[in-house]
Amino acid sequence: MGLSERRKMEAGEWYCCFDPELDALRWRAREAVYAHNSMPPSQRGNLAPELSALFANAGENVFIEAPFHCSYGINISLGRQVYMNAGCTILDSAGVHIGDGSMLGPGVHIYCAEHHKDAGLRGAGMEIARPVVIGKSVWIGGGAILVGGVTVGDGAIVGAGAVVTKDVAAGATVVGNPARPVGVK
Repeated sequence: MGLSERRKMEAGEWYCCFDPELDALRWRAREAVYAHNSMPPSQRGNLAPELSALFANAGENVFIEAPFHCSYGINISLGRQVYMNAGCTILDSAGVHIGDGSMLGPGVHIYCAEHHKDAGLRGAGMEIARPVVIGKSVWIGGGAILVGGVTVGDGAIVGAGAVVTKDVAAGATVVGNPARPVGVK
């Protein structure tokens, strides 16, 4: 018997996102995200317990402003003192690791899924998931987009509105669409 769609997704193979098991996982994430986004300001601290329990890992002193959205949550691993400003979205069909002390500005989006280029297969829900790794002490400016398969090295800066389609070296600053290094001599 072949792999389930979830196992294909986890293995980085083509899978169909129109699947009852994946639907159930997304529903669980919606419930946890709702609980987090609905917390009264007086109860805000780090994370709603439902969201913290959903993540693969959430280090100490993680703070995620509402609203926040993730598709599964189970593939998200956050280091210590990670901060996400309002409106961040993580479509975590693959692993998303955010290192200690990294900060995401408002409206940062991380997209792990890549839909099939063939229109028929795309319409049938075929996609492949690629991980995103963000190192320690990274700053990602508001409105930036990171696509699946990229790594942002420790101490890097991603400018506001940048679209990151390739790896970013440790300590580098990138801006633009597509993101490109600045200040390199």
